Amino acid sequence: MKRTFVASLLTISIATSSFATGCVGMTPEQQRALSGGAIGAAGGAALGAVTGGSAGVGAAVGGAAGAATGWLFEKNRQRNRR
Repeated sequence: MKRTFVASLLTISIATSSFATGCVGMTPEQQRALSGGAIGAAGGAALGAVTGGSAGVGAAVGGAAGAATGWLFEKNRQRNRR
C-alpha cells in the first residue's frame, strides 16, 4: 500500500513538471486538449477505482473524452470570437 502511494506521488510530480515546461510552444487548441485530457484521465482513473472497475480503463476513456472536449471547447471559443 505504501509503495503504491509513493509511486503515485512520483508519477503526479513528474507529470506536473512536464505540463509546466511542455506547453510553451503549443497552440491554444493543443493546450486545451492536453489540459482536458489530463483532467479527464485523472477523473476517469478516480471513478474507475472508486466504482470497483479498472482505473486504467477509466483513465484511458476519461483522457480521450477530456482531450476531445478541450479541443472542441477551444475551437468553439475561437469561432465565437470572430
